[in-house]
Amino acid sequence: MMKVNELSAGISVSKGVFYNPKMQPLRSISVAFVKANARKGARLLDATSATGVRGIRYALEAGIKEPVLIDMNNDAYANSVGNVKANGVKADVREKSFQEFANTNDERFDIIDIDPFGSPAPLIYDAFKISKDGTLLMVTATDTAVLHGAHANACIKIYGSVPMHTELCKEAGARILLAFIARNAAQFNFGIEPLMCISDMHYLRLFMRVSHGASKALASVKELGILRQCGSCRYFEYEQGICAPDVKCAKCGSRMLIAGQMWLKGLSDRKQVEDTLKAVKKMDDPAAEKQMSMIAGELDIPFFYSVPKMTKAFSIGSVSHRKVMERLHGDGYRISETQFWKDSVKTDAGYDEVARAVRQ
Repeated sequence: MMKVNELSAGISVSKGVFYNPKMQPLRSISVAFVKANARKGARLLDATSATGVRGIRYALEAGIKEPVLIDMNNDAYANSVGNVKANGVKADVREKSFQEFANTNDERFDIIDIDPFGSPAPLIYDAFKISKDGTLLMVTATDTAVLHGAHANACIKIYGSVPMHTELCKEAGARILLAFIARNAAQFNFGIEPLMCISDMHYLRLFMRVSHGASKALASVKELGILRQCGSCRYFEYEQGICAPDVKCAKCGSRMLIAGQMWLKGLSDRKQVEDTLKAVKKMDDPAAEKQMSMIAGELDIPFFYSVPKMTKAFSIGSVSHRKVMERLHGDGYRISETQFWKDSVKTDAGYDEVARAVRQ
């Protein structure tokens, strides 16, 4: 049995129970997010508890009085029970699958954390059975090869969307997952409001608020649409809707790649990001603070331009993306780097303005 200290929590990791130390910064960000949002007496469900470390940290650091921890694996259940006791926290630990729990439990939760190994898709539908107006939902996906387009048929089968296997794949994957969640939420008359998005290494993590009402559900579904990107000059465009006519690039006439449906509205809420960053800064977790600082500085604009991809398309020498950012900023446009792709620019400038800055 391995002993681990993770900020406030000291846990034991039993053989065969999943624990990834590289995910500590993400757990710290999740704790900070809950701390910034949890009302007094908020009820929190950790739907995939494993060692119980997240639920324990929510209790010790975020003020959650009695989190509910569930896991269908017997070893994980026993591991969670032991770690809860060792940390002196009060928690309701149950040996159940999430589906069984959601279909036999009458309680509606204020906060639901879904962090499975692989795809969260099998758990999303049941999550809305135990949600209510205002529920905060946190969802992790580690099947990024599927969402990012390396296994396109699997993405179509699991998420009902065509992925984009270009430099836009990571952001498109986040938006495909949001579209999947929005469609499931609508079946229960819930709309969703994305509050924060994190894409790093092999995982994707979404934070959102659920709002009840048929009009809100419809409004969320109407935010879904299609992305097109030119396979040559890197021009992209997007539009709301279900259908995606096969069109040629408006800039160079090349074939446009098509992906979707996906979420086309914002991925974050400025206040939520700033509040979470403030809470992270009070922790002793430099990696989490660095990651949140990057997210806080990112423009919430759909998609971005990869400068190396554009220079290759234009058959010109390499250009620093920071030089491009400086030129666009000097021309009065908003600019930022992005967590989704190295050496890229998010901006409210149009394609022609970005292409001009790259060429200059």
